[in-house]
Amino acid sequence: MPVVIADTGPIHYLVLIGESEILFRLFAKILIPDAVRDELRHLEAPEAVRAWTAAPPDWLDVRTTLEIDDADPVLMRLDRGERAALALAEAVRADLLLIDDREAVAVARGRGFAVTGTLGVLDLAARRGLIDLAAAVAGLKITNFRYRPEILEALLAAHVSNGQCG
Repeated sequence: MPVVIADTGPIHYLVLIGESEILFRLFAKILIPDAVRDELRHLEAPEAVRAWTAAPPDWLDVRTTLEIDDADPVLMRLDRGERAALALAEAVRADLLLIDDREAVAVARGRGFAVTGTLGVLDLAARRGLIDLAAAVAGLKITNFRYRPEILEALLAAHVSNGQCG
């Protein structure tokens, strides 16, 4: 079973579109640092995300945030949750990190981690027949999820051409 660490973004958006359970179906268990949990239940987070985080599923394993190297200027450009997710990934030798922020993705890849984000999770779930990708993307479009339209359209087109969407 792969060791998967999640940052705030993918969980946040999967909860908002009603697809958080695909994390369990894809990976069985997700680890998050308590800093990510704190971001998910922050007062500025949507009510649905805060409610989900208040009663998390059994497959979500919250770990105490480890010591973060505050002297590393590269890490200091990331937010607290991203830094904590990277520290946890390094501590447990994660197989995969779920992160949306482009700068955090670059840092994680630079440290040798496999990384995917919300769209990558939706892509994998659609390939395995776990979701209707078009419906999931439609839900994502009405959130504040930031994406490059050409990437989203290419993802949908690839699934339509493979008969997995539409």
